[in-house]
Amino acid sequence: MPAPLRPVPVLALILLFFISFYEATLKPHLLGRHRVTRSLSQPRALSYKTLYFDQQIDHFGFLENGTFKQRYLVNDQHWHQKNGPILFYTGNEGDIEWFCNNTGFMWDVAEELEAMLVFAEHRYYGQSMPFGDESYSNAKYLNYLTSEQALADFAVLIKYLKKTTPGAQNSPVIAIGGSYGGMLSAWLRMKYPSAVIGALAASAPIWQFTDMVPCGDFYKIVTQDFASSGINCSKNIRRSWTAINNVLSTAEGLQWLSKEFGLCSPLKEEDVNDFKGWLQETWVNLAMVDYPYEANFLQHLPPWPIKVVCTHLQFDTGVSDKQLLHGISQAVRVYYNYTGSSVCLNISETATGNLGIRGWFYQSCTEMVMPMCTDGIQDMFEPEPWNFQAFSDECYGLFGVRPRENWAETVYGGKNIHAHSNIIFSNGGLDPWMSGGVTKSISDTLVAIIIPDGAHHLDLRFNNQHDPQSVISARTLEVNYFKRWIKQNASVR
Repeated sequence: MPAPLRPVPVLALILLFFISFYEATLKPHLLGRHRVTRSLSQPRALSYKTLYFDQQIDHFGFLENGTFKQRYLVNDQHWHQKNGPILFYTGNEGDIEWFCNNTGFMWDVAEELEAMLVFAEHRYYGQSMPFGDESYSNAKYLNYLTSEQALADFAVLIKYLKKTTPGAQNSPVIAIGGSYGGMLSAWLRMKYPSAVIGALAASAPIWQFTDMVPCGDFYKIVTQDFASSGINCSKNIRRSWTAINNVLSTAEGLQWLSKEFGLCSPLKEEDVNDFKGWLQETWVNLAMVDYPYEANFLQHLPPWPIKVVCTHLQFDTGVSDKQLLHGISQAVRVYYNYTGSSVCLNISETATGNLGIRGWFYQSCTEMVMPMCTDGIQDMFEPEPWNFQAFSDECYGLFGVRPRENWAETVYGGKNIHAHSNIIFSNGGLDPWMSGGVTKSISDTLVAIIIPDGAHHLDLRFNNQHDPQSVISARTLEVNYFKRWIKQNASVR
């Protein structure tokens, strides 16, 4: 008999990287039409104009001819020359202002490249709602939430900007994105090569789809991160699932565990799977944000947070279940309560928050089918096989739609992308999403850059004095490719 499916993981396993971008605690405060914000890793204030474009709701049919206001942000303080370059961020599944304020690489290189910066919001996220407040009300309205429609939005917006901005008629445009946004930047170059001369796809798992990569590779990388950060660290996390089962077999154990973890609500028997899922998501997110400096990307965390977590998990195999789980509770607090300001921990508030989740649920339930599985042997998690039928049934129950398992390969080419050009695929060696990324160069113009000390799209973050040399070198190489593309574009005009 297959392992029972926990209430959310069939969907949650493929959601972690996408919804992790969009923590409510990180939403900056709006100051009129301009924004000025600071964060732990953002050394200066940023300013930009907030603009809106009347975008077509349906680019591929002719019956629905309505429009919506697509939001985009522009900074042109360093763009002084005629036909100067434009760096175009392909917005992810969230508020574009958040991505703008957390994609420091673009701000850091704008002056050197004399580039205009444009951050385009993805339809159905932030303020770019095709049907206003009704956009999420039913499957009929959600039908236009696809990556294909979003890519067409970006291509149309680029054409509009070049046509209406004085001096930009022949400006070379480079697409930049991280995570899902990185997938979109790569696909934008593939699908609309006349719109962008090249793309930087950071931590973009364009191959994390059916029959392209093994479903368990993601969790193997998570496990490796913990195994290399402390003696017995991953082994003790693997042992913790059995310890939880043993302790929670009694009413006294439920009470003890609730108190030990400082939970806001006492655990009930029916909460056990939710509790385990909460822990699993925590370990995954720590792997994604294992940055070399203090950061506030998902939570306020110390430098190299996994190493800090593992200081609490260096037990020998002979410790009792309660001793082991005490270490787990201390490790979890590194993620949720590093500052010591939390009164209690709430397992219903997941490690990645709640904003933007419904939109990505829908996208996952249609075209973005990303198989995930664990076996408890090559990884540190309880066994959970990939079950497409169960996944499909869950999607149908949520939205009345069923996923198209192989559609992403059909529409974007799968691993057969050698005919394309001018795309940089950067991946961090610590990032579990490297499992579905392009990690070897395919040609001279389809280039893979590996950042051994990098977690999730570290190269897109602001420069930091604690950056490892590997990410400094990666950024330099990325800018050199940009300059090469810009020069090549100028020579063929």
